[in-house]
Amino acid sequence: MLEKNKEPEICEVPRWQMIKATLNNLDYKAFIDAAKKDEHSVIIDVRTQAEHELDHIPGSKVMDYLDRDLASKMETLDKDKSYYIYCRTGRRSLRVCVILKNLGFESVYNLEDGIVSRPQT
Repeated sequence: MLEKNKEPEICEVPRWQMIKATLNNLDYKAFIDAAKKDEHSVIIDVRTQAEHELDHIPGSKVMDYLDRDLASKMETLDKDKSYYIYCRTGRRSLRVCVILKNLGFESVYNLEDGIVSRPQT
């Protein structure tokens, strides 16, 4: 029972962390390994073309998160493919993964912490 004038304890988990927990989040090595093994994989970079040209995962396609036609482009994707989504830090890719899941895509994987998490060689 709550004492008078005492506030109830509130769970303070940021909303984006709760959403992220519902996705298939992979670290860099697992992301690359899974995409290589998956014969239906499509790796999508959701950064801008300029960011992609500076550094990218080989074989990835650009689908700019800031493009006003992003939603239309996502709707044309083949739902039988597996989509490996990444950006610089994982925030934009997280949002794109949520949209794809909401559109009914089942095989969607997020590069946790983005391309900046790639081990330096």
